[in-house]
Amino acid sequence: MMRQYFGLKSQHPNQLLFYRMGDFYEIFYDDAKKAARLLDITLTSRGHSGGKPIPMAGIPFHAAENYIARLVRLGESVVVCEQVGDPSTSKGPVDRQVARIVTPGTLSDEAFLEERKENLLLSLAHQSRKGVSIFGFSYLDMASGRFCLFEVEGEEGLTSELQRLTPTEILLSEDFPCTSLIQLEKGIRELGPWHFDYESSYRQLIQQFNTKDLSGFGCEELTAAIASAGALLQYAKDTQRSELPHIRTITVDQRDNCVLIDGATRRNLEIDINLTGSTSNTLTSVLDRCATPMGSRLLKRWLHQPIRDIVEINHRQDVIEHLKTSPLMETLKQVLKDIGDLERVLSRIGLRSARPRDLVRLGTALNALPSLKKHLSTFETSRLQEINDRIEEQNDMAAELELALVDNPPAVIRDGGIFDKGYDSELDELIALSSNATDFLAEMERAEKEKTGINSLKVGFNRVHGYYIEISRLHSDQAPVEYIRRQTLKNAERFITPELKAFEDKALSAKSKALAREKQLYETLLDSLNTLLKSLQSTSQALAELDVLSNLAERADRLNYSRPTLNNGNIIDIKKGRHPVVESVITDPFIPNDLHMNPSRSLLMITGPNMGGKSTYMRQVALITLLAHTGSFVPADSATLTLVDRIFTRMGSSDDLAGGRSTFMVEMTETANILNNASGQSLVLMDEVGRGTSTFDGLSLAWSSVDYLAKHIRCYVLFATHYFELTQLADELSNATNVHLTATEHEDSIVFMHQVHEGPASQSYGLQVAQLAGVPKKVIQEAHLKLSELEQHSHLAQESLTNVSIQPSMQSNVQPQQKESQGQLQEPFQSDMFNHSRNNELEDSLNDIDPNTTTPMEALAFLYKLKKLV
Repeated sequence: MMRQYFGLKSQHPNQLLFYRMGDFYEIFYDDAKKAARLLDITLTSRGHSGGKPIPMAGIPFHAAENYIARLVRLGESVVVCEQVGDPSTSKGPVDRQVARIVTPGTLSDEAFLEERKENLLLSLAHQSRKGVSIFGFSYLDMASGRFCLFEVEGEEGLTSELQRLTPTEILLSEDFPCTSLIQLEKGIRELGPWHFDYESSYRQLIQQFNTKDLSGFGCEELTAAIASAGALLQYAKDTQRSELPHIRTITVDQRDNCVLIDGATRRNLEIDINLTGSTSNTLTSVLDRCATPMGSRLLKRWLHQPIRDIVEINHRQDVIEHLKTSPLMETLKQVLKDIGDLERVLSRIGLRSARPRDLVRLGTALNALPSLKKHLSTFETSRLQEINDRIEEQNDMAAELELALVDNPPAVIRDGGIFDKGYDSELDELIALSSNATDFLAEMERAEKEKTGINSLKVGFNRVHGYYIEISRLHSDQAPVEYIRRQTLKNAERFITPELKAFEDKALSAKSKALAREKQLYETLLDSLNTLLKSLQSTSQALAELDVLSNLAERADRLNYSRPTLNNGNIIDIKKGRHPVVESVITDPFIPNDLHMNPSRSLLMITGPNMGGKSTYMRQVALITLLAHTGSFVPADSATLTLVDRIFTRMGSSDDLAGGRSTFMVEMTETANILNNASGQSLVLMDEVGRGTSTFDGLSLAWSSVDYLAKHIRCYVLFATHYFELTQLADELSNATNVHLTATEHEDSIVFMHQVHEGPASQSYGLQVAQLAGVPKKVIQEAHLKLSELEQHSHLAQESLTNVSIQPSMQSNVQPQQKESQGQLQEPFQSDMFNHSRNNELEDSLNDIDPNTTTPMEALAFLYKLKKLV
């Protein structure tokens, strides 16, 4: 038995092997130690190897799914090895074979999956073309059959797409060049380079789709992506131990037609994961009220990949507008709830792993289609009619499933009792034999007594000898000639008859034969369903789209969202915009704000106090833009938006300790990504650039970044800062404007108004915010004293060195104000740091002198000249 075990284990050295032995899956050696630790089960031993006990752990076969699910969630892969031989006929160990391999990226069973989240298997291949790194992506959702590929250039594109897709398992070659970029990802599987051979991958794909070439899928030129897709498809087949009939096509992610969002932006906008890693208080948590899990998954795909196709956006908006006011919206939602997760049920049917309850759910869904199509036919929008046309009724199959299946079948086939009475006469007879044996024997006993006249005759059953007719020794000589002696007892004789023998053969094997018959009928039913798989998958896709659109209509109605207008007019105009998440969680009314941007006002310099709402204002602009590009209505009274090609954010502060990057390094990396990749049609949100280093360095970097965005890229920029010196850029840049958020002081407290006004802010209220945060009063008092001291320093420095060099005040986040009264702090003076015209003469003088050749007398004369200039 252990030789057999080692033969199987050698084929799967890096995966946990569940080895079926009777009613248990046994796990041996290091696998046992690992499983015992991860599953918190008992580690024992059995037998010896090399004089040492063999570690062993075991789990009951009927509870295996729960244990496997726990292991997969931890990123482990499990090889399930079943007995395929018959113990009664086998000589030596029963034959065993690998029945399936369960890996994090190839799951289809609902017990392993989060129903409203995709579970993606990703494959990566690398090519170099003309010195440029090309990364080929392909990904598969095994539970739905969705198979996609695309290519990106450079490492920035690689990391961005990894963060968009968030795969649970990644396949890559052992010689993949950028493993450092994905080393923190879970479920990495390294395969031999030959798995990613382009030619073999191409053949693998055309064989799967039964086509001559791949031109019909629009991916012929994507050689790196094709190499990755072939490796992925073979890996999926190997793990499932079967063909994959539910994977019928491969689509190309059209990145050129999408709004690109990098990883930092996804984190900052908290689309479906918030900054703490949970799903609460995210955009999805506000928007997702979909009736079906497949609708929820599609909604997340739309939010993570907004589109730039105005025609498609308008089609979606038309549907939302019609459904928003329709009295049928609630009816549609209820019908969709009855349909459920049709997409994943169909995938399990294709993989032939569907369970009886899956087929009951399918039957319920098919029965709901006629009424749904009837309701949809009343709408006049072209998109709803197109969705209705894609939904195909399957009345014959619906009737077949209703006739075949009991209302509440068991969870698994092995328990039997799947099919309803009257569906199959042979099955009915077998079930009757196994369940009605007592009645049959009683009736036979009555008939035999009447026939023989022997009142003491009994019909019974013995586990050793089977069924029998028992006659006392006194009357045994009266037994009919057709009775065949079976057993002699002290006081009785036992007989068998041809009729009873026939019943015995049927009865003893009736249960096993009934189970075998049910399995045969079940396989036949799956065969019939697989012939309809393509049509049913098209129907499920249409239903998911309908679910998303009806959900967005309900949200627009409930949350008071309005229909935005998208065009190429280079204008962003939002009236009374709101942050969709913040307004859903606060108890006070949300204070809306306007935004107007155009080519002559494309950069807004945003100032104001901490906690004043700068970050909320910026994020709501980005989320409104993102929602509009998905076709959704938006949280605003009105919105006219230009199409954008990318959304960038540089907000907040965080380090990357595992990657060896400080907070400032992360900040600068994100800033560099924006400056290198933004275009004139990009929306850029930047908050507190330069705050992670010294005042001089940070201020200079922030100033030059703003200048570059405004002059060279000329994109749409919202730039929040506490460097009030930067507000002077609005005077120098023709397309920059100052706006600020307001606050007011009342006695010793501060009240945030959260309203956006034109012009720069007057002060940042840093000490007041610190007091609100609970900083001890003694510390606040000391801070006031220190601030006064720093102001004095600032004035002295201003008198001696004004305009000789870039000299920010040490308290650079407030504006000059009049000293109001004795005992009140005077706001520090702000040096005019970036007024170049006042420095030209000084610069010219400095450029004219060479310190290496200047005599002491010349140096003294030059110092007098500088003094005079100052």
